[in-house]
Amino acid sequence: MMDSNPNTEPQSENPTAANASASRRKRKMRRTLAGAAALSVGLTGAGILASALTPDAQVATAQRDDQALIQEGKDIYEVACITCHGTNLQGVPDRGPSLIGVGEGSVYFQVHSGRMPMMSNDAQAERKTPRYTEQQTLALAAYVAANGGGPELVYNDDGTIAMEELRGSSYDGKIHPEDIARGSELFRMNCASCHNFTGRGGALSSGKYAPPLDPANEQEIYQAMLTGPQNMPKFSERQLTHDEKADIIAFIKDAKESPSSGGWSVGGLGPVAEGLAMWIIGITALVGAAMWIGSRT
Repeated sequence: MMDSNPNTEPQSENPTAANASASRRKRKMRRTLAGAAALSVGLTGAGILASALTPDAQVATAQRDDQALIQEGKDIYEVACITCHGTNLQGVPDRGPSLIGVGEGSVYFQVHSGRMPMMSNDAQAERKTPRYTEQQTLALAAYVAANGGGPELVYNDDGTIAMEELRGSSYDGKIHPEDIARGSELFRMNCASCHNFTGRGGALSSGKYAPPLDPANEQEIYQAMLTGPQNMPKFSERQLTHDEKADIIAFIKDAKESPSSGGWSVGGLGPVAEGLAMWIIGITALVGAAMWIGSRT
């Protein structure tokens, strides 16, 4: 028979059971947090380990690539260059100079411009269509550099001079008029006596000459200033800084691409050629006019 007393209260939950349930929830939460912390530490350690090991792998790959390039250059050298420059790059009397210490920059200039291999041992190595590709030229340069060092190349992916490499963080990718103006002044002081003030070249003694600069790319011009091929002097960092060399290159390229402000440039060879053209054309025209006037009277 049910108790009809309205004051009867329901039996409360056991406090011991409630405490046990709360304790289990806390232990579960602690295990979850501990697992997350362990996972985070493990991932961080793996990342640090990978970053520590990856550069070694990259260096090893680069070393393998360098060795392959040097071997390719050696194979080319033993076919095309060994007759004049010797088995160990020491040179052969009356045929070719030693290549020990000339550096990859000098090799790039000579081979990329087609001056080497020479067809004959003349007073001047003339520019011609290069025999070897860009990759083969770089391989030859790497082989020579590996056996004596010397001036290094400064290049980007396509082998041309990287102006940002010369100018550093100050270079914004543009050639400014003030760069060309400085380059013009430097060119007149250091280069115009041989290459003419427009870079079109000029005659020297004993069958030699300073070549025109229009066909040369930035890399060739820069390496010529560093290595001093044939009759050209070398320009060290104390004589012309990297920035000054870059300004000269900017002027040469601007002079090539800009139209002549004085009309017909007569090859840009200077006042002698201009005076000769005026004498021949002008005097011939005056003589012809005088003869025509005389025949009319």
